[in-house]
Amino acid sequence: MEERNYTKGLLEALLFLSSDPIKLSALAKSCGIEKTEARELLDELILDYQEREGGFLLREIAGGYQFITNQKYSEILSHIFKDKKRETLSRGTLDTLAIIAYKQPITLTELDEIRGVSSRAMVASLMSKKLVKAVGQKEVPGRPTLYGTTNEFLLHFGLSKLTDLPTPVEVKELKFEDFTPESIIVTEETEMNPDFDLDSLPEELKEEKTNE
Repeated sequence: MEERNYTKGLLEALLFLSSDPIKLSALAKSCGIEKTEARELLDELILDYQEREGGFLLREIAGGYQFITNQKYSEILSHIFKDKKRETLSRGTLDTLAIIAYKQPITLTELDEIRGVSSRAMVASLMSKKLVKAVGQKEVPGRPTLYGTTNEFLLHFGLSKLTDLPTPVEVKELKFEDFTPESIIVTEETEMNPDFDLDSLPEELKEEKTNE
């Protein structure tokens, strides 16, 4: 029991010191235990923090494990740290992100058909924020680029995997209000990268992005 508690504490310390989610395999290797045992201990830690109802919770996010602040303190924390630079996604950009998330992989033409307007600028913006990426090319004439969400998207929205997304009635009916306020905040970590290379954008996005 003493060794088990020690290993559990070691897992807790590793997670506390990391600013990014840590994969189960990496945690198990660091502690010198099997993944099955690591998962059991992590499940115990998740329950421990839930029952404590303290300032932190342990969550399985973006394919790994990470400590997050308890949601019930979000309002007061937002006032305390009100000077932290934040940027909200526009309604059009958020709608575009939602459609990509639910319909991926998807082409720009398919996006435009669903939204009824051009989505080029929105996709380019989401790529610069590392929320969306090119995931391949569709095997049709012209081989248009296919787009999908990134690991950063999962991390930003507190998801472990894409199947954790809530099921919409219809993607065409997705609205800005379908997302909680905290879901539409782009923090400093996900703001547009000043070193983002426009040349890395697919050709179909470059013209409109350059003219913004």
